[in-house]
Amino acid sequence: MYEILLIAYLIIAIILIGFVMIQQGKGADMGASFGAGASNTVFGASGSGNFLTRTTATLAVVFFILCLVLGNLSAGSGDSKSKFDEIEVPVNQVPAVPTDNSDVPDGN
Repeated sequence: MYEILLIAYLIIAIILIGFVMIQQGKGADMGASFGAGASNTVFGASGSGNFLTRTTATLAVVFFILCLVLGNLSAGSGDSKSKFDEIEVPVNQVPAVPTDNSDVPDGN
């Protein structure tokens, strides 16, 4: 279930980015009135704004709902133990000093 929602979340995010990139800005009509822009309307002269705006709004709502659902599903799936609880301090091994002086040479 979680993986299916995650894939849907990714697909909706990519489609939402595409719809936002397709839309024209508010100042795009000014350049078109001076002959800089061609009349390239795929959805009709007035229908493109309504279709793109409504689709973007719908995708944004679905995106946020999926975001909340995925966040809620993944909130309780973490480990209760911290990684720092299992840290052990290494004990330094001090070499034993020999008590037998037979290995030490005499000064003679």
